[in-house]
Amino acid sequence: MSRETRTVAEEIGQRRPFSSPVQELVVTLLRTTDEVRRLLADLMEPVGVTPQQYNVLRILRGAGEAGLPTLEIGRRMLERQPGVTRLVDRLVAKNLVDRGRDPEDRRRVLCTIRAEGRALLEAADKRLESVDRVVAGGLDADDLSVLVHLLDRLRATVGVWEPPQGEGSDA
Repeated sequence: MSRETRTVAEEIGQRRPFSSPVQELVVTLLRTTDEVRRLLADLMEPVGVTPQQYNVLRILRGAGEAGLPTLEIGRRMLERQPGVTRLVDRLVAKNLVDRGRDPEDRRRVLCTIRAEGRALLEAADKRLESVDRVVAGGLDADDLSVLVHLLDRLRATVGVWEPPQGEGSDA
């Protein structure tokens, strides 16, 4: 099921070398992320949710009966995006999530997963088992451990970066 390993430059038809190893890394990460996103979208489509909706359901399942406010759901999302309220709205419309006032603080709105949402997650989780098989076809346990460690380090480094401020910062 695996295909021949090609460099990202070969895949995108780039003829000139990258200007730096970091540039090659960034393009490779973006290309790989796109492949994984498409895989997840293809797996989630038959159960009727997007990968982002699946992520919200997963977060709410982990929160238990107490539920979570929308802002906290957004904080825990794998992909940062401003449309968490719209994601929750769609899940409410599909009868997968409930939304209601926090009994202890009526100003807060809490989201909880419904039984239908849990059932959908079970079906989705079964479909996602195939991701393990696909990835394990290309990477062994040691490779996975090293890759996760390196990505954690990269994310920590990138996460503290702040854009330049003031004049002359058009870099």
